[in-house]
Amino acid sequence: MAFLLAPENIVFLSAILLMLLIGGVQALGLAGDVDLDLDSDADLLGWLGFGRLPLLALIAIFLAMVGMIGLTGQRVALDFVGTLLTPWIAVPGALLAALPATGLAARLLAPLLPRDHTTAVSLDMLVGSPAKIVTGRASTGSPARARVEDHHGQAHYVMVEPDNDGQSLTEGETILLVRRDGPLFRAISHGDHYLPRL
Repeated sequence: MAFLLAPENIVFLSAILLMLLIGGVQALGLAGDVDLDLDSDADLLGWLGFGRLPLLALIAIFLAMVGMIGLTGQRVALDFVGTLLTPWIAVPGALLAALPATGLAARLLAPLLPRDHTTAVSLDMLVGSPAKIVTGRASTGSPARARVEDHHGQAHYVMVEPDNDGQSLTEGETILLVRRDGPLFRAISHGDHYLPRL
């Protein structure tokens, strides 16, 4: 116990306790899904395990590796040198050693745990979707609020104006989003079959 509570080992003990706290929060279901849109094909991120496991699981593994590697290194130093290493040497060493260990653990655990997933979509992907005017009457220069669902079934509320001068879109009307113009979407009545102006 004296070894674990030694000032030189506080960082490593804290890393393990934080890992246990994250695990407990996840087990109780208090942490929501973390949406992370990373390019897991990037060499460094892929090597570290991003995209293989949920972000919180990856953080927990990294903290566990830092704690275990740090405490093991301090035990070896105590046995062979007779004293604990200063945190200025032990902590950076444990952090560097934990990076490849985390990547290896992520590759081993990936088949057993759920992967990261995100339902976030670009607003441009809403173009071509049907929507419904929910608030106001849309006319040129006077947008209205519309509700549109993405391909995941999640609702988005966007501001729309008619794509054609002189046209108006009334509350409750079903429309078709035909293009995006900055923060606004241009729309036509769902029954219209003509193409938007280019």
